[in-house]
Amino acid sequence: MNTRYLGIDVGGTKIAAGVTDPQGRILAKAESATLAGRPFPEVVRDMAACARRAMEMAECPEEALHAIGIGIPGIAENETGTVIFCTNLGWHDEPLRRELSQYINKPIYIDNDATVAGFAESVAGVSRGAKSSVFLTLGTGVGGGIVIDGKPWTGAHGVASELGHVTLVVDGIPCTCGKAGCLERYCSATALIRRGQEAAEKHPEGAIARAALGDPARITGKLVIDCAREGDPQALHIFHEYTRYLAIGINNVISFLDPEIVVLGGGISHAGDFLLDAVRSRIPDFLMFKTMPYPKVELAVLGNQAGIIGAAMVAKSIIQEGEAYASDQDR
Repeated sequence: MNTRYLGIDVGGTKIAAGVTDPQGRILAKAESATLAGRPFPEVVRDMAACARRAMEMAECPEEALHAIGIGIPGIAENETGTVIFCTNLGWHDEPLRRELSQYINKPIYIDNDATVAGFAESVAGVSRGAKSSVFLTLGTGVGGGIVIDGKPWTGAHGVASELGHVTLVVDGIPCTCGKAGCLERYCSATALIRRGQEAAEKHPEGAIARAALGDPARITGKLVIDCAREGDPQALHIFHEYTRYLAIGINNVISFLDPEIVVLGGGISHAGDFLLDAVRSRIPDFLMFKTMPYPKVELAVLGNQAGIIGAAMVAKSIIQEGEAYASDQDR
């Protein structure tokens, strides 16, 4: 019987589950609404139902399922299978492995959603074949995923990939995490929206305000970037400021980890080459070793599939590591 893995991507608005083969190819997937704010057991029940639908569509009986991986927008402890905190879902110290095991009794592993997305790119996406890579997801916030020697790395306490909360500006803009000056405050879609709204208020005659029909609530990161692409001076100023901060953040990653490749994902990455070319052009300004090679910077290619693929492949990686250890012990 062919070995299969199950990946579950849990977000604030959507649950997505998919069955993959050992190479990370999605064979079938299903989705349902998260309806965050409900009691924890209800959300887990729907996760299981979504997973079961994907298994039925993939014609994957439970005995063919080797392991389950779950990506969450938070921090988990895999020794106990507990979600330490997941702010978007209102989860704190919730026994996710124990609860889901009542519905599907297979090994279950949990990791941060950006970590699993970055791992997916290293297995089946743009960083495939690289031994080391760093993934930055540029969305409402900024998430990170680190892969070293082909394995996801989250550090001794599970927080090594929280790159969005590296301090970029001392005593800078207050962050939702409780600190100030975090990279997330300058390199997220939220940052672009904030700067766009400031520009629209100061320049009501400008392209940003006009594109938003005078309503600040209509300003998005895409709107600001589109105005910059069209040459609007205020939007271009914001865009150049944004890409400068992002280049500084990437340089910090280069100086500390020196990965083979840095991958940009999330909603802002949909700006494509307009974003990529601007960031690439700024990175040399901040390099310490200017005559040495440095990591490539590329755009993610897996999109919404990354969460499912990455979660499934994290489960596969942990299972294989355990099997290899057991084999070594038997020798």
